[in-house]
Formats: sequence, C-alpha cells, structure tokens
Amino acid sequence: MLPLVNMSDDKTNEYFSDGISEELLNLLAKVPKLRVIARTSSFAFKGKEVDIQDIARKLNVAAILEGSVRKSGNTVRITVQLIRASDNSHLWSENYDRTLDDIFKVQDEIAATVVAKLKISLLGAAPTVRPVDARAYPLILQAKFFSDQQSTASRAQAVTLYQQALAIAPGEPRAWTGLVKVYINQGGYGDRPAAEAYGLARQAAQQALASDPDNAVAHSFLGRIASDVDGDLVVAAQQIQQALALDPSDPQVLNNAGVFLAGLGRLDQSTALDQYLVAHDPANPLGYNNLGSTYYLAGRWDQAIASLRMALALSPGFSSAHETLGLALLFKGDTAGALLEMQAEADESIRLEGLVPVLHALGRKPESDAALATLIAKYGKDQAFFIATALAYRGEADRAFEWLDKASANHDPYLSTITIEPMLAKLHSDPRWLPLLRKLGKAPEQLAKIEFKLTLPQ
Repeated sequence: MLPLVNMSDDKTNEYFSDGISEELLNLLAKVPKLRVIARTSSFAFKGKEVDIQDIARKLNVAAILEGSVRKSGNTVRITVQLIRASDNSHLWSENYDRTLDDIFKVQDEIAATVVAKLKISLLGAAPTVRPVDARAYPLILQAKFFSDQQSTASRAQAVTLYQQALAIAPGEPRAWTGLVKVYINQGGYGDRPAAEAYGLARQAAQQALASDPDNAVAHSFLGRIASDVDGDLVVAAQQIQQALALDPSDPQVLNNAGVFLAGLGRLDQSTALDQYLVAHDPANPLGYNNLGSTYYLAGRWDQAIASLRMALALSPGFSSAHETLGLALLFKGDTAGALLEMQAEADESIRLEGLVPVLHALGRKPESDAALATLIAKYGKDQAFFIATALAYRGEADRAFEWLDKASANHDPYLSTITIEPMLAKLHSDPRWLPLLRKLGKAPEQLAKIEFKLTLPQ
C-alpha cells in the first residue's frame, strides 16, 4: 500500500493522510495469508513519480493500494484504488465521503473489500479497527507524525499532543502506547534521564492496559521494561510472549521480542526476527540497523558491516549506526576504517564511546584518554555501561567493573546485552565476571531457565 496523498486545501493536514494510510496498512497486515509491506518501505515512494510496476517489483508485491484523502473540518473524502501490478489494471476503486466519527468504519470497509478483491480466504473474521474519539483522533495522528521525526523537539511535541488527546479521551490506549514509545526514545536519546523516562513509560503502558487488556504493544513494552530496567526476565518473557500471542505480526512487538531474545543470548532467534522485519520492510533503515547490531553482537563482522552500511545508505544520519559499524570494523582489524566511522557519528556521546577504543587500538593513548575523560565528565551519569565497555576493551578491568557496578545501581537498560557485548570479552575470564552476572540474573544457567517460545509469523 502506498501512502494516501493529501489533497486537502490545508497542506498541514498531511499528518492526517499519513495517519490514515498507516492505520489501513496496519489493519491489512492483520489479515492471514496477506503479505503487506510495512510503513517505512511503503512511504519511501511518497511524493515520487514512480511507475506502479517498478514499485511492485521493488517491494515484491502483486497489487498496490493507492489513493488520496481530502479533509475539511469534520468531513473527509477518501478515494482508493486497488491496482494489479502485472498489467496496471484496476481491480477496484471507490470514493468515501464521511465525517470523522465514521472514519473507522471506512477503514474496515476498505480492508474488507481489498481482501475480497484479492480473493483471500480468512482463517477467521476480518480484522477491524478500534474506534477512537473523533476529537482526539487528529491529535493522535499528529503526535505519531512528530514522533516519527525522531528529534528532541519533535519528541517533545509528540508528548504534548498525546497528552492533549488524553485530556479529551483519558482512557485512549493508542495515545498511551504512543507515549510509551516516545518516553523510551527520550530516555535512549538523552532527552530525559533514563530512570525518569522508563518510569513514565511504565505508567503509560499500564494505563493502556487498563483500557485495553489485550493491547499487544503495551504488553511488549512492559516486557522490555521488566527485562532492561527491573532485571526480571521471567516477567519479561511472560509479557512479550503474551504480546506475540495477541498480535504476532505487529512490527513493534516483533522488535521488542528480538531485543529480548538478544539479551537472553539467543542470537539465532533474534537474527531470524530481524531478518523477517527487514524482508517485510525492505526500505526501513531501522530494520537494517537492528539486524546489523545483532550480527555485531554475534561476532558476524562481515554481515554486520553490510547491514549497517545499508542502514546508512537509506538514512545517512542514522544515530549509532556509524559507531556500531566502526566497532565491527575494529574487531575485523580495519582500525583506519573504524576511525572514519566514529568521526562520522553525529551524536557526541555515541561518538566518544566509539573513539575511546578505536584511538586506543591505533596507539593514540593520550587522545583515547581525553575522549574517555570527556565521556565520563559529560555523560557518566547515563552512560555507565558504555564507559565500562570502553574500559574493558582497553584492558582496565578494575575500572570496568566499577562502572558496571554503577550501571547496575542505576538500572542501566543497556546492561541487557552484558553477556553478548564483544567489547566486554576480556572480562570473561576474570573471577568477578560470573558473580556479577548472577547478581544481574544473567549467568548462563539463569538464562537457560527462561522459558520463551518463538514462532515466526508466516
């Protein structure tokens, strides 16, 4: 499905046409036997004059759903057409003139018609979308639009808009789950202290489940929080397993499951999930970045390098991709290439994390020391785990364990990868290593007891 074109007189209504497009795409993705390309890849063709057959070939699909949205006040006209890619023939087209109150019925009708025209036999009832208060819905779509921009300012704006939507509809789960993701991103990018961000995310996920106990995304995020912050892998497994049972095709649920599996050291399963997500969203840099990161954690340097370069080809400024690529090059023995990647990393804290080991490997100790000192002075409170990894690579075991202890005391979410982080390999033979893992619930025998079954969606 291609993004519906904004035909409104007010061009700022683009958030609305994009939001309706994503809602429809997510609804169709729930149909068994229907392979639907995910949002990022579909939206890669937005505003481009590309032949339908070329798009279908690049996305490996047999049909394309396209159309437009015209919004004026409380009224909406949605025009859609389903095109067979092989010969550009129209399988179906329709116009819908509705109010915002009926917008969800339109989405249900479109999805049902697409299924019928493609002659897909359902294993159950056709999926339907959960209605949202018509006054809050545009605010939620705007918030999602800003959240996807991934900047400090846009994340803050997304929070404000979600909160405005909740002031109208206090129990709206879409707003609460949207807040969960924004809060976690704010913690990850340093907009808020990690402890504050994850605390807010936990509260938002619980609020979502209070209104919608079967909200798969909320369950999956509570699983991430249980794993990364609480260190409770049993609860994390239960929450993420429940999320997969509720919605085994949701990209956010699958992404959270992949991160959890990596933390358990089950990198083959995590890699399989990442590969599935890339196959279903082939133009999404996040998918390639996650796959490259998993390859890096598995010590598969060449595959990590290829995936991360693809992520950067799709999004040259993708945060952390240069650094992870640089580390893969470092372990492969290309220190000069590693330095170039670290220098290209835009985020200062991430760049410093990468420069410390690379400069050390190049024999430029004073510069490595200076980068480390700056990293500690400016980012020591929230980057304890990464400071420990840099020290471990430099062979400073005592200081590395001190910083791992600080990370543990701070409930640093990045400790989730402690057992598989290649930068910590020099600590594995230290007598302090296994006791630390046991304290964190991450010793091999503890991880082996975590019950978690993964079945990839078809």
